[in-house]
Amino acid sequence: MTFPASARSASHAPALPSGGSPREAVERLRGSLKPRILYATPEMADFIKTGGLGEVAASLPRALRQHYDVRILIPGYRQVVDRYPEITVVAHLAGSAEMPPCDLGLIETGDGLPVYVILCAALYERDGSPYGDQGVDFPDNDLRFGRLSLAAAEIAQGVDPEWRADLLHLNDWQTALAPAYLAWRGLRTPSVLTIHNLAYQGLFAWENLGRLGVPESAFQIDGVEFYGKLSFLKAGLFYASHVTTVSETYAHEITTPEFGCGLDGLLRTRAHQGRLAGILNGIDESWDPRTDPHLATRFEPDDWKGKRANADAVRTRFGLGVSRGPLFAIVSRLVHQKGVDLTLAAAESIVAEGGQLVVTGQGEPRFEAAFLDLARRHPGAVGVRVGFEETDAHRMFAGSDFLLMPSRFEPCGLAQMYAQRFGSLPIAHRTGGLADTVEDGVTGFLFGEASLKGLSGAIRRAFDTFASKRRLGAMRRSAMAREFGWNQAADGYSSLYTRVVGNGADLMRARAAA
Repeated sequence: MTFPASARSASHAPALPSGGSPREAVERLRGSLKPRILYATPEMADFIKTGGLGEVAASLPRALRQHYDVRILIPGYRQVVDRYPEITVVAHLAGSAEMPPCDLGLIETGDGLPVYVILCAALYERDGSPYGDQGVDFPDNDLRFGRLSLAAAEIAQGVDPEWRADLLHLNDWQTALAPAYLAWRGLRTPSVLTIHNLAYQGLFAWENLGRLGVPESAFQIDGVEFYGKLSFLKAGLFYASHVTTVSETYAHEITTPEFGCGLDGLLRTRAHQGRLAGILNGIDESWDPRTDPHLATRFEPDDWKGKRANADAVRTRFGLGVSRGPLFAIVSRLVHQKGVDLTLAAAESIVAEGGQLVVTGQGEPRFEAAFLDLARRHPGAVGVRVGFEETDAHRMFAGSDFLLMPSRFEPCGLAQMYAQRFGSLPIAHRTGGLADTVEDGVTGFLFGEASLKGLSGAIRRAFDTFASKRRLGAMRRSAMAREFGWNQAADGYSSLYTRVVGNGADLMRARAAA
């Protein structure tokens, strides 16, 4: 955001900081004029992640730092407090309703990114994922993420005397009560809510209103009520200044009954108001076959010998035999949304045609068991590892010829971007971010119907392409040339922040009034 000269010279502008050289003072003044963005998230790859949100939370704020004073807010999970045994406490957060009091700590990552940490052992220092343990959600997730949402609102309110957010950037249902808390407290700090997956809405019994400090008057269609339940996500969609999601196609899809998860009416209203946008995620620059330390052999575009070396390493790791056929990969959560049942149905024909399949991921026990059984029935042709290891994933992207992504819906997806950067061609359902990032017949294969017939047709096209070295090489080069960095996404959010916060003069007036 660039501030006009009139804003900088206004009578209410901050005085030139004293001390140091005039140039240093000017630089400090410029820094003080940067809009302050609080990026609240339930996970961050620096510490803990379960999927794409963790990767986004680690990358997007860093891409925004050139133009914004960005700070992260995360819960004080065990993985965080164990890594930072001495955390500076900057504020005390009083208890509210049944949410316990806690401290607000501040740490810095190795590259200087400030991170607020909610210090409350009773809520956050547990075994398991951020959301549950051994596949079961924690029963007090309403309190855990109500506390996270309220902390975001309190930082906007000025609980840290040294820093107050000009805008809250919130992510998914776990932070979506924050704009509601702002409204209930009469605060006008603007907010942006990003939906990473509309299917996860944070639904709780209406009896939980009191323990979260939600006023009974808010339990209505124009508020937090969703089919008789309290919905964190519905609250965010209703109270946030603006709503975004992580691809343009998904932003349109969620306004339809098929993909709107019961919220399509409200989302259509937001779209008509100009308050819904799709901004495509990016991927980190570390996903580069020329420099990736996880690979068995690093390689350049056209260095297919180096790519084959990674394929050999994958085959050895997954117990596959030597093969001249194509290697298909799945790197995914093993859940119905991802269409893994379609892959299971297509696997027999892949093997019969001379292909091999490697699978890594975890999810629904029925799918984990089905893939393990598939591997037992096809030794040497199918390899499965339930769980996730970073090195396995990187080598699978680098070594595979094709990545299977038959997702029924996919808000953005990152795996198809990783795969293309490593010359693995995605076979994907034409939906959400997959439609926005895979060019059919050029960098991968898209199919329109989320069915075995649709997937099988795309797999047939992949086999035909594999048989033509010239065409396969051309598609690999096109895929590896795609740019999926974070700069474009950062530009999109920068434009949105300017719309929501206003120009420099607007920002300074808002700070003066706070």
